[in-house]
Amino acid sequence: METSTIHVLLIDDNPQYVDVVRHFLRPFQGTPFELRSANDPLKGLELIRSKAPLDLILLDYFLPGTTGVELAKMLFSEKIGIPIILLTSNRDFRIAIEAMKYGVGDYLIKEDSVDTVLPRTIINAVDRHRLSLKIAAAEKQKAMAERTAETVQELVVTMCHEFNNPLAAIKISADIILRQQIS
Repeated sequence: METSTIHVLLIDDNPQYVDVVRHFLRPFQGTPFELRSANDPLKGLELIRSKAPLDLILLDYFLPGTTGVELAKMLFSEKIGIPIILLTSNRDFRIAIEAMKYGVGDYLIKEDSVDTVLPRTIINAVDRHRLSLKIAAAEKQKAMAERTAETVQELVVTMCHEFNNPLAAIKISADIILRQQIS
């Protein structure tokens, strides 16, 4: 089974860290990655809104003129449904809690996301997102099937009623005729 390429956008103003991420995202367990990067939030937003294939956003916390949380908040308000992983050197987990309010799925300390941690986290986040989309589609399909079943049930009840009325009239007429003992 061939694994599809995971398209990743890294928004980080540190070119050295972009190179480190590019190194970590060599094919991992048969999963190839395509990394695009933006060194400022506006360029990142432009890439996100361009509708180019994008499976995940890696978002640095410290960005020129803003923070990764503020950018995540903007993406959340625009209902951009792409999973986000927040990367930071800051070990203040209150940032992670705040970021998760705006759809950030994972929070990694840059220094700790070495070797296999980053690609494994990306693959897990993308898999979770794809699974949640499948679950949502299945729930929608189930709801539509339930509505269809209810409609069919109403139709059956109506048809039974429509058949029952003439049959009841025929039965009453037959009973009257039998009681009159017509030869």
